[in-house]
Formats: sequence, structure tokens, C-alpha cells
Amino acid sequence: MGSLSLAEILESDDENAKRLKVSAVLESLPGVGKKKARGVMEEIGIAENRRVQGLGAQQRSALLEQFGS
Repeated sequence: MGSLSLAEILESDDENAKRLKVSAVLESLPGVGKKKARGVMEEIGIAENRRVQGLGAQQRSALLEQFGS
């Protein structure tokens, strides 16, 4: 179907996945809208314009902890 889990996107070596904005990835998850995505990003300390490739290890693990796999 072409769908990937959050964990798959965060661990992917695909250049297209790395270029995605974190906010867009989170908003694509079921039950997560703009408000919740931005709230969690702010809580974790992720800038609104951050892309997947720019995330640190602690930020990645915090996202996985918050949203599951």
C-alpha cells in the first residue's frame, strides 16, 4: 500500500524519507493533527522546520516513545 510506520521512516536510508519534514510525518499518523504534532515537537525540542535527517538520536527515541512504532 506504500505506507510506512514512524519507526521505518526514522530509520530509513531513503533520501526521500530523510527530506520529509517531521511535522508532515507526524500529521500523517492516524489520530495526529497539526496541533498535536506541533505540541509534541515543542515538548521534545524539535524545531517546526526540522527534517527527518536532522533529528538527533534522543529526538528520534522520544518520538517513538510518544507515538509508538
